Amino acid sequence: MLKARVTLDPAAVVAPVSRRTFGSFVEHMGRCVHTGIYEPGHPLADEDGFRTDVLALTRELGVTTVRYPGGNFVSGYRWEDGVGPRERRPRRRDLAWHSIETNEVGIDEFARWAAKADVEIMYAVNLGTRGVQEALDVHEYLNQPTGTHLADLRARHGAEKPYGIRMWCLGNELDGPWQLGHKTAQEYGRLAAATARALRAAEPGLHLVACGSSGSSMPTFGAWEATVLEHTYDLVDSVSCHAYYEEHDGDLGSFLASATDMDHFVDSVVATADSVGARLRSRKKIQLSFDEWNVWYLSRFQNQPPATRWDVAPPVIEDEYNVADAVVVGSLLISLLRHSDRVTAACQAQLVNVIAPIRTEPGGPAWRQTIFHPFARTAALARGDVLRTAVDAPVYETARYGEAALVDAVATHDAASGDVALFAVNRDLTRPVELTVDLRAFGPPRRPAGSWTLCDDDVRATNTRDRPDRVTLRPAGEVTADGNTATVTLPPVSWTAVRLAQ
Repeated sequence: MLKARVTLDPAAVVAPVSRRTFGSFVEHMGRCVHTGIYEPGHPLADEDGFRTDVLALTRELGVTTVRYPGGNFVSGYRWEDGVGPRERRPRRRDLAWHSIETNEVGIDEFARWAAKADVEIMYAVNLGTRGVQEALDVHEYLNQPTGTHLADLRARHGAEKPYGIRMWCLGNELDGPWQLGHKTAQEYGRLAAATARALRAAEPGLHLVACGSSGSSMPTFGAWEATVLEHTYDLVDSVSCHAYYEEHDGDLGSFLASATDMDHFVDSVVATADSVGARLRSRKKIQLSFDEWNVWYLSRFQNQPPATRWDVAPPVIEDEYNVADAVVVGSLLISLLRHSDRVTAACQAQLVNVIAPIRTEPGGPAWRQTIFHPFARTAALARGDVLRTAVDAPVYETARYGEAALVDAVATHDAASGDVALFAVNRDLTRPVELTVDLRAFGPPRRPAGSWTLCDDDVRATNTRDRPDRVTLRPAGEVTADGNTATVTLPPVSWTAVRLAQ
């Protein structure tokens, strides 16, 4: 059997676990909102039209933050279309996804949904077709106490108290030619800086996120971040990162190593941001908001013929996820946690139906996709501090990413309870790995207090409406502890979590 070793030390702290790492994303796109979170005619709809089965799954998933309302959608969105009496709200073309937006759900409705789901809103403003004034207007509507025109309007719409939204995204993917209002880095940097100054004048304590590149494959990647941050460095708190991964041409080995690319992406943006900070002689460190990430079979979407009809909530990129996809999602969470000193927020895109961990059928059931499980278990177990995790494992060669370790892992330590949570993936296609965990630095011995693994003899197995629990978590096999050493067997192509308690 292949062998690997992890050495942990409670003094080797990367950073505290940021609860915002376990964020999600609701965009007015496809069936994410309509027949996703919102379906007034559904048997399980509540008084506001929200599906209570989806709300329950959202809470089970452990989502802490939700980015809203986009995404590409936000670059053409007029927020005021979605407030006030529903019968007076206009229907608009959504050019981003070639559909009709009814505006039945706007920020007031979404804020009610977020309160029920117990999640924080990360609000994105339109800097594609709009600008500083519109950003100030929506901020006044959402966060200003009554006594001004737009705050009083919010009160008349039923929300006397401000929503108190703390995180604000200054636009979305404006480096992309597909984006309404696409801009150069200079154009966007100046607009983002002006918007940030205005929002800080309105409410100094906001957490502001500038648009980074929409992907590391963009021809302007790196240069975009540098230029934007030269304009905004002292005005924003974070810069955004977006990354999606898929299996290409049956190359499962490369796909399973996708997190090595995420690691490089994060390191590159950190290096660029720190370089700008050094040139500006600033001691400030820019954080990263990885506010779009997931497995997405983008090539399938790109090969579809363009839409010709203007429909309400047409099905869009409703990928069905298999075991291998879930293992990759688990490994991407390992990468995000590993970089908790700089990645302090992240949003898996999206929450329901659209490349999502939760699927629904209109008028019918909701179920967990395979990728639901590693996210939910990581969100539940990761507490306290992220530890610098030293992994000694065999390596293998991939066609896309070069050399990668067969085993990747990260651990967290909750000093209050003494618990250690270990998250690990085995990327080998056919062989299990015996993983030894060295806990000598912790003093008192730890005992296994729970283990979970996601694997299957069929790495292409999926969950469907008729078989919603075909793939789920099961106890990890052969977890033992001997003094200050624990051992766990990682099956081929698997994600595993182990809780070790005092």
